[in-house]
Amino acid sequence: MTTIRIANAQFWVHDQDEALAFYTKQLGWEVRADVTMEAWNFRWLCVGPPGGEGPALVLMPVPGQPMLDGASSAQLSDLVAKGAGGTLFLETDDCQAAYDELSARGIEFNDPPTAQPYGIDTSFRDPSGNNIRLTQVLEFDPRRQ
Repeated sequence: MTTIRIANAQFWVHDQDEALAFYTKQLGWEVRADVTMEAWNFRWLCVGPPGGEGPALVLMPVPGQPMLDGASSAQLSDLVAKGAGGTLFLETDDCQAAYDELSARGIEFNDPPTAQPYGIDTSFRDPSGNNIRLTQVLEFDPRRQ
């Protein structure tokens, strides 16, 4: 069977430059691609964890004309701001250390690292409102809460 891999995932963002600063300066990721296609008035902007391996996150601007009319674009923008655009799930070897490091870089968390049956978990949002969960996966233990 032919191998098929996830290459990229995508978040809608309100401002690509603001998102780029957040993901690179605060989260510590690298730019994987930043290509402007003038003829299409389009910017392909991808970021990912350092090292360049694995899927990247495409930071796609909320579309307007001709893809969406003004009202639909505004609705999508509002939904993204409310966190309805989806969730990015990240794993770490040490949730508390990652929380401390990212907090020092200015990321505001929704909650402190908290023990869950599946591990230690916390969450934050990017400047557009997209949900990001950060988890230290541990052996499942329903007694851990």
